[in-house]
Amino acid sequence: MSKAKLLIENVSKSFVDRKRSCSVEALHDFSLEVSAGEFVCLVGPSGCGKTTLLKIVAGLENATSGAVYLDGKRITAPGPERGLVFQDFALFPWRNVTDNVVFGPEVLKVPASLRLETAEKYLRLVGLTGNENKYPGELSGGMKQRVAIARALANDPDVLLMDEPFGSLDAQTRYLMQNELLRIWNQDRKAIVFVTHSVEEAVYLADRAVANLLDLLQVERHMPPLQADHDRQSFRLGNLVRGQQLPITGGIDTTGLFQEDVLSRLDCRSIMDRAKMGWRGK
Repeated sequence: MSKAKLLIENVSKSFVDRKRSCSVEALHDFSLEVSAGEFVCLVGPSGCGKTTLLKIVAGLENATSGAVYLDGKRITAPGPERGLVFQDFALFPWRNVTDNVVFGPEVLKVPASLRLETAEKYLRLVGLTGNENKYPGELSGGMKQRVAIARALANDPDVLLMDEPFGSLDAQTRYLMQNELLRIWNQDRKAIVFVTHSVEEAVYLADRAVANLLDLLQVERHMPPLQADHDRQSFRLGNLVRGQQLPITGGIDTTGLFQEDVLSRLDCRSIMDRAKMGWRGK
C-alpha cells in the first residue's frame, strides 16, 4: 500500500442513462496519490468527471470499480476527516455564521464551549471576526465562501475537498479568495484537492495539476517548490509527454497539440496571454 495521504486507485464510475437504455462512463481507471500538505488541482472541461471523483473521495458516491484510501483506510462513506466545500456555498440560511461553522462539531457532539472556540478560531483564520451573528442572506458571495471554508475546517479534516468553490464569484472577488485560500493553506497545511475548469486558477494555486478526460489521457504537471507567492505567476508547464493533447479550457483550443519543446520555453503567463488571443500551439 502506498504511503500517500490520499490514494485513488483505478477508479471508474458509470451511470445508467435510462432514456437511451445505456451506460455512461464518467470516470475510467483514474489513479492519483496526494501527499500530506499537498495542494492538487483537478483541471478539465465540464463533464470530464472532476466533480464525480470528488464525490467519491468524499464518500457521497460509490465507485463502479477501484477504491479510494485515506491513510491506508478504504473510504466507504462520508467522514469528518474529509472537509467538503461546494461551489454554491451550501450554507444553512436559518443559521447565523457561527452556527453554520459549528454544524460539523455539533453533529459530532463536541461540547458547546469547544464548538464556540472552534468557530472563533476559524472565523479569525478566514477574516470574518465581527460577523459571527450575521445570516447568509446578509453576506456577500466572498463572505459566504469564507464561511463555507471555515465550516469545512472546523472538523479539523485531514483533506480539504473543494469543488469549483470560486466559480460563481466575480473576477475580482475570485482573485481575492484565491489569495485568501493560499494564506489559509500556508497556515494550516491541510492536503487540498481542488476542482476547477480554469487552467489559470490551477497554475496559480496548485503544487500539482492533474488533467483528466475520461479514458482519453491523463496528464500531470508538477510545480517546482515556491520561493514566494509571485513565483506562481511564472510556473513552467514542463514534463509533458511529447505530442500529448493538453485538455485545458480557458480559451485555448483543446484540439491543439502542445509539444514538450514548446512548453519548455513558455511560462504560464505567456500561455494565458496567447489563450486570450485564441492561440493554438503547433
